[in-house]
Amino acid sequence: MEAFSRRPHRGRSSPHLLVAATLVALVATLLARPGAGRAEAAPAAFTHPGVTVSQSQLDFVRGKVQAGAQPWKGAFDQMMASKYADLNRTPKPRATVECGSYSNPNYGCTDEREDAIAAYTDALAWYLTRDERYAQKAIQLMDAWSGTIQNHTNSNAPLQTGWAGSSWPKAAELIKHTYTGTWTQRARFDTMLRQVYLPVVIKGSNSNGNWELTILEAAIGISVYLDDKSSYDTAMAKFRTRTAAYVYLSSDGDLPKTVPSQNLDTRQKIINYWQGQSTFVTGLTQETCRDFTHTGYGISSISHVAETSRIQGADLYGTDVGERLRQALGFQPKYELGEAPPSWLCGGSVNRGLGPVTEMGYNALHNRLGIAMTNTQRLTEQQRPAGSNNLFVAWETLTHGDNPN
Repeated sequence: MEAFSRRPHRGRSSPHLLVAATLVALVATLLARPGAGRAEAAPAAFTHPGVTVSQSQLDFVRGKVQAGAQPWKGAFDQMMASKYADLNRTPKPRATVECGSYSNPNYGCTDEREDAIAAYTDALAWYLTRDERYAQKAIQLMDAWSGTIQNHTNSNAPLQTGWAGSSWPKAAELIKHTYTGTWTQRARFDTMLRQVYLPVVIKGSNSNGNWELTILEAAIGISVYLDDKSSYDTAMAKFRTRTAAYVYLSSDGDLPKTVPSQNLDTRQKIINYWQGQSTFVTGLTQETCRDFTHTGYGISSISHVAETSRIQGADLYGTDVGERLRQALGFQPKYELGEAPPSWLCGGSVNRGLGPVTEMGYNALHNRLGIAMTNTQRLTEQQRPAGSNNLFVAWETLTHGDNPN
């Protein structure tokens, strides 16, 4: 915020000073509002459940499912028919989960990610049906891992920690704050998040942007669940920096913003990091010319964090985060839907496969804020009901499709 200029005060009163004082007071009032000023700051008290989905959102969904209304009933049926809602699922915990590049080797990587998604699925099923078997199944999965896992190893360890660490707190939030039954090992689960996951994800990452965005999503979700304001602030500040460096806006200048610790201090280094893309246009992401699948991971995590922040009282959709999300959701889907890319974009060829990642951002920006998003709307409605990417995204037509809360 720019400082007000001051002139020498001559006389007992000055209309200029009165106007200035009024403006200062107005600005102070605006900065005190939720979502203004330091949008990355933790709230005075966390809202629970509050990791990507709130109780009012779930109550809306529950009513729609009970009424058989679409798209929620179809999305609910899809979830309940999935392997993740299977009450006979056997958890497969490991003390050490070893994940190499592209999960090769894969020692427990898929098992951990999918058990975490299953725990979240069961927690959702519990809330929407009130069938206690699903709450107990979610607890069984969380207990199995909290009593076993000690660390993650090999080159993909930080990302694996982020993927699984994004789903665990979503499950735990619902069980801890909506289920009145017994969870005797909850303290052990909390310790697992604090000792095995949080120390890894709070560091962020200097790899591709989708890595750090997902890792920070996990850090923020875990911080909410643990009521850890310090970790929340640390992770959110890193998230703001990485989001600005992941989605380009023309207002950024001739070159995209960068994460300072990566030392991308020349034009050529930035172009190389942006997969060889040298023409920068609004909505392009750092991984657009790599492939849309990894780009979708980044976009998804941006929307997840923005939604969590909104529930916690600071609306990032009204900041540059929301603008970058909107532009990324406008740019990628038009090519995902089949439009031929121009020659200057990724050499005239893109690798499609964005995934089920548009519901949350589309609902927030189009339905809540009234922004026209034609490309995103077409893709979102075409993909409904959005399922799971089997990594860290699950059931977002159900939880966020056309949800006004």
